[in-house]
Amino acid sequence: VQLVEAGGGLVQAGGSLRLSCAASGSIHRIDTIGWYRQAPGKQRELVAAIASGCITTYLDSVTGRFTIAGENAKNTVHLQMNRLKPEDTAVYSCNAQGRVIMNLRPFDSWGEGTQVTVSS
Repeated sequence: VQLVEAGGGLVQAGGSLRLSCAASGSIHRIDTIGWYRQAPGKQRELVAAIASGCITTYLDSVTGRFTIAGENAKNTVHLQMNRLKPEDTAVYSCNAQGRVIMNLRPFDSWGEGTQVTVSS
C-alpha cells in the first residue's frame, strides 16, 4: 500500500495549511489513517487520526486548530491546519493501517513526509 502526501510548505504564524494523503494499492479496508509529526530533536508524535472511518483523535496542542477529515471512497484523508504556531514546525508524515485484499494481511504504511514550517 502506498501513501502519497500533498501540501505542506512555509507559512507565517496564524496562517493555514492543508495536508492531504491518498492511499493506493490492494486495500481491503483502512482501519486507521492519520498524521504524525517529528520536529528536530524531538520524538515523533501523533497529530490526528481517524479510526473506523469516523472516530477522530487529536494531539491536545492542536485541538481546536486542526481538523482531520476522510474521504472513505477515495482512501484519502485531509488535515486542515489553522492558526498555525511556530511550534507546529515539523516533518508531517501520513500513516495508514488496515488489511490488504490478498489474504486480508495487515499493512502499516508510511508516506515520505512533508515539511511544514511556521515562521514567527
